[in-house]
Amino acid sequence: MTIFVDMDEVLANTYERHIELYNEEFDQDLKLEDIAYGEVWQNVPEAHQKSVHKHAKTKGFYLDLVPKKDSISVMKALYEKYEVYIATAATQFPYSLYEKSVWLEKHFPFIEWQHQIMCGHKFILRGDLLIDDRTYNLNKFVGDTYLFNAKHNLKEQNHKRVYSWLEIAERLL
Repeated sequence: MTIFVDMDEVLANTYERHIELYNEEFDQDLKLEDIAYGEVWQNVPEAHQKSVHKHAKTKGFYLDLVPKKDSISVMKALYEKYEVYIATAATQFPYSLYEKSVWLEKHFPFIEWQHQIMCGHKFILRGDLLIDDRTYNLNKFVGDTYLFNAKHNLKEQNHKRVYSWLEIAERLL
């Protein structure tokens, strides 16, 4: 079985990093649990939204991401059992290509560079399963899909949803 795994908001806590940077910049106390739905930028005052949009374009943003709970151990087990690739949109933001490579080497050193796909559109991927938090990536994938739960996708209902890495482990290991 060939499995593709997204990085942002699947392996890495990008959403929480946006909140952290927003709080630092504007001296706020926004918490993940304060947000019912949507992107971080949609949950801050309009005057601050442009700044939140710039986070992913800022040097160092991807280097400081925290791995999702249990993602490292489950990914290691999946990698040993299946043909697993990281498939992340890394060409959209100026520093992300390099920084995502460095981040993966730091947190997932067992994933060889040949198994890291830094891409734009993911519909070109051919495999058995795509785990992603964005439905626009899942909708065109030919194969099975898991929608990794995130604040911005809570209203989506067209894909099998997974809520944690332990749930992925229960399904696949």
